[in-house]
Amino acid sequence: MNYFKKPKLSHLVVIASLLFAGCNSDLMQVDPIQESILEEGLNISQFDLSEITEMTDFSNMRQGDFTGRFLILSKGQSLPNNLERSIQNAGGEIVKTYPEIGVAVAVARSADFHTKASSISGIESITPDLILQYTEEPNLVGPETTLDAARARQSVETSAIGTPFNYKTALFDGWQWAPASINAPKAWDAGVTGKGVRVAVIDGGFHSTHIDLAPNLDIANSISTVPGFNFNQDIGTFWHGTHVAGIVAASGFGVVGIAPKATIIGVKSLHNGSGAFEWILDGILYAATPLSQGGGGAQIINMSLGATIDYRNNWKDPAFRVFFRELQKTYDRATRYATQNGVTVIASAGNGATNYDDAKELFKLPAQNQHVLSISSTGPTGWVFGNMNFSQPAYYTDFGKSLVDFAAPGGTVGLAIVEGNYSPCTLIGTYRTATNTCAVFDQVFSTVRGTTNGNYNWAQGTSMASPALAGVVALMMEVNGGNMTPAQVRAKLSQTATDLGKPGNDEYYGRGFVDAAKAAGVN
Repeated sequence: MNYFKKPKLSHLVVIASLLFAGCNSDLMQVDPIQESILEEGLNISQFDLSEITEMTDFSNMRQGDFTGRFLILSKGQSLPNNLERSIQNAGGEIVKTYPEIGVAVAVARSADFHTKASSISGIESITPDLILQYTEEPNLVGPETTLDAARARQSVETSAIGTPFNYKTALFDGWQWAPASINAPKAWDAGVTGKGVRVAVIDGGFHSTHIDLAPNLDIANSISTVPGFNFNQDIGTFWHGTHVAGIVAASGFGVVGIAPKATIIGVKSLHNGSGAFEWILDGILYAATPLSQGGGGAQIINMSLGATIDYRNNWKDPAFRVFFRELQKTYDRATRYATQNGVTVIASAGNGATNYDDAKELFKLPAQNQHVLSISSTGPTGWVFGNMNFSQPAYYTDFGKSLVDFAAPGGTVGLAIVEGNYSPCTLIGTYRTATNTCAVFDQVFSTVRGTTNGNYNWAQGTSMASPALAGVVALMMEVNGGNMTPAQVRAKLSQTATDLGKPGNDEYYGRGFVDAAKAAGVN
């Protein structure tokens, strides 16, 4: 990993206990000790396409597992009229179709199905689907911080733009540096809260009864695309999707999201950080489809997830490289569909500390897919000491002009990992005080599953930066009556973001470090 300063190896045991919310698959080679494990676990020889048993138990998924299902990509934008019969003749069965993008899903009923189906007229490709790890659930540092639900909070509703939102009543007021780093409070003071804007968070499970998420969560239109699990189920006590959703739109009881009145559509497409391509594809298409057509009706999609495809080093088998190129095309069709429906798609850039301008053999899904805004991460080192270097690139963030569109706060424990400072600090908020390793407070504080309906904790990663930008876009859209095309969103962000690093498009900041108040038109 390319740190800005060499990390002190004597602290590696301590480092492992700090929070790190990854938005990148383990396919990204970060630690050399993992190389042999990854190559063994994802060897093409273990990918048996003659296996016709469809996976039904997803409780113990392993990276590289074949789901038993195939993604069919048509040559045109619509599926061939005789596809179902052709697939049956080849020894398979169509189980799902996405006519809006010319994609279908099939299962094999004979061992030679894949070979036969590959020659069907009108089909560009038939690609086996498999499980990848898209996010990492971090190890929590000590017990979760729990909201005292008995404490009364004076709720200030936003009736219209211009009525200030009283964010200072949040129980953990004074614990969140990230909103202030992008001038979100200035927008809140002007009554801009993202009210009425719908943000789909495609991720893991969502703790639907969390005191800070429940007020803004559209439960009726939240779904799971993971077979056998509801949208409000996952593993452990962190729940990556819950932390991400809080960054977008926590309501202000304990913490404040960037758009504290926006509507969250929870779309569970991962379980314990893992998922199939089909599940994420399902999530994108559902979120981008209008409510009137049975979809989620999102105006914004946030995907704090990603897989790094290394075509040169990890995927030595030519057939496997072809598989992933075809899956990449499938995602391109999905993100293009979202854009055509007026939905802005945002994704995390990844946590591999890699320059994608140099590592041309790498491709990041979905951050580098068509029409996706890819977000890098920044964070301070020593905020509790009074350091205000909020726009400093995080030591772990992936970067490169070919990858990054904008930068946003995602947190960092660089004070410990890079600087070697593991001393304790006390954070004094308006209502609550906490003591922990100083570097912990440089991360992003948000909602987690925990053991009650009011738990919170810190995490770092581009997973945390992406929803911050999603929240900013929600603020922009509210001011514009909810009607902004993805092109208009990109243009407005480019006009209002702070140009840092090299002038113009920069490898760490893209078009700039986002500014919520300026983006929302608040001077």
